[in-house]
Amino acid sequence: MTQSLFIDASGPLPEKDAPWEPIVITKEQIDAEIERLAAIPRPQNGRRRSYFQHPRNQRSIGLAPGIQVSLDVLLPGEETATFRQNSTQVNFVIRGRGETEISGRRRQTALHDVWNTPSMRIYRDRNSGDDIYARLTYSNGGLLEMMNIHVVEENPQPLLKSIDRDEEQAQPDARRTSPYGTFQLNDEGAWMMPYEIVINPPSVTSPALYWPWQEVKHHLDKLEALGKDYIGRRLYLLYNPMTGRTNGTTPNFFATITMRPPKIVDRPHRHSSAAVNYYFSGSGRSTVEGKTYEWKAGDLMLSAPGWSVHNHASYDEPVYELTIQDQPLNIAMESLLWQESLKEPPALLGAEEGFATNRAAAKA
Repeated sequence: MTQSLFIDASGPLPEKDAPWEPIVITKEQIDAEIERLAAIPRPQNGRRRSYFQHPRNQRSIGLAPGIQVSLDVLLPGEETATFRQNSTQVNFVIRGRGETEISGRRRQTALHDVWNTPSMRIYRDRNSGDDIYARLTYSNGGLLEMMNIHVVEENPQPLLKSIDRDEEQAQPDARRTSPYGTFQLNDEGAWMMPYEIVINPPSVTSPALYWPWQEVKHHLDKLEALGKDYIGRRLYLLYNPMTGRTNGTTPNFFATITMRPPKIVDRPHRHSSAAVNYYFSGSGRSTVEGKTYEWKAGDLMLSAPGWSVHNHASYDEPVYELTIQDQPLNIAMESLLWQESLKEPPALLGAEEGFATNRAAAKA
């Protein structure tokens, strides 16, 4: 019997899977895995790596379907091979110090520094300190693997421009150029674009950017002066201007660093983007769909599965946390539903007007 190529979806809408549960990977578990990775023989490519995997995730390797998180470890003096891939990364140091090389440029990296690795850039990492060098690496690689298009190269050869190609660009071949260009089809705003532009869209430089923790903290700590009546969250987005209106650190993710003064409780809210938090100072709790999860410094948490009602609270000391969300991807896909207050209807951020805080009236 020939297998059917159709799935009948007539009538009622299909049932959705239950939301994923939040998960907390504790500091103790992470520290133990760091020590395990440090104890194994050095791999040939130098990459000592483990992925964090949600027990419910059968779609990709990651804490959320589209957010892959790895733990990367190097011993003193060790260096990885070079790599190149068509996924993008956000990197965060949780132990030691080292340096990263991206497209031939080396930068020193220290505890709690953040940087991005753009797509198809040749990169490598090195431990330049006396302690274990451990990093969290956040990637959209899991999403690309679900699409079966994740390209990863080890020890790649640099991409070189061909002289013939440069000459060809200097003298365009008329046979490859549409005489019509892009034009408006009708008064309703529909347009037509020729193939020549489809295969040669405008390019945007994707830079490798660094956010040193000591510089970030200087500005972040000023937000503590906002009074307890402030209804927003005390954070800064580590913004990469190439992402434009999608407000990203990479085209897929934003990275924000939040500081929570002692005994601050957020308003419950929800969003279709998933959120992964790493707490590197202080302790507190998160309430997600009515269930409470406690966390402390050094814990990694899937804190907000997509479209789950949640809020966070700090205990008796300030909290610092790095949050990774796939918000930019959702804005680009026109799928970012956001409900800042459960007393207000959700908005489709990036496509319609969003929300405002009371910052102007709060203590600055």
